Formats: sequence, C-alpha cells, structure tokens
Amino acid sequence: MNYTTAIEINKPAEKVIQLFDDQENYYKWMNGLKKYRVFEGTFGQERARAELEFQLGKRKLKMTEEVISRNFPAEYTVRYEADGVKNLVINRFEPVSESRTRYLTENEFELGGVMRLMGWLMPGSFKKQSIKYQTDFKHFVETPYT
Repeated sequence: MNYTTAIEINKPAEKVIQLFDDQENYYKWMNGLKKYRVFEGTFGQERARAELEFQLGKRKLKMTEEVISRNFPAEYTVRYEADGVKNLVINRFEPVSESRTRYLTENEFELGGVMRLMGWLMPGSFKKQSIKYQTDFKHFVETPYT
C-alpha cells in the first residue's frame, strides 16, 4: 500500500525543519508517544535506530525506527517496523514562500499477518493516521510558543 499526504505550515522551512529535527519535540506532537530511545547511532543521523513506545487508549504499541537518509529539506527517510507492519516514510519540506512550507510524506507499507487483513478492510485508516500526525505537527509548529 502506497500513498502521499501533504500539508502547508505557516512557518519558514528552516524553522519547520529545526522543530522536526529535535527529538524532545516528538513528545509535543506525537499523540500517545511515551518513550523514544535511540539505541544505535546518533538521533536523526543516517543508520540511527530508535525504539518508540506509544499508549493508544488501552493499547500499547512498540516499534523501531531507522533513519535511512538525511538530506533536509529535500528528503528525510525513515523506516518503521512493528508487529506485522513495515513502513517507509519519505519526508519532504518544500518552501512555498518565505513564511510557508509544504510538508509532504510518501508512505510505503508492507503488511503481514493480521495487519494485512486490516490493510485490506480499512486502507483509509493508515492514511488517516498519517494525516493526523502531520496536522498535529503543523499545529505544534504554528503555536506561538515554538
């Protein structure tokens, strides 16, 4: 399953990237994130690996993240893996003007086991979640305190 999402953020690309590229900010816009721990390499750098833990209602979700490439603003590519799910995400930050940035993600999913069935029955739920995280990031960046 592949799809692309995009949103415009009312801040310059440099500021958007600066806020995106700060590990501590993840807790401020990734709903449910309880733990983000780099266990290999340096945060945000190529080949860095991290463990993420989310609390989503009563459900706990653990996944690993691996940075594949880092070439801001053109591309920041990461791979996420959890039970039955592999997700490659290419993040792009395109200046629209001096004060606006287009944040685009290209998503590629490989689903196995019960997640394959979920992808077949509810393919829109994956895209909806991606859009939610983009929207939450946009709101975080556009708030006066950032």
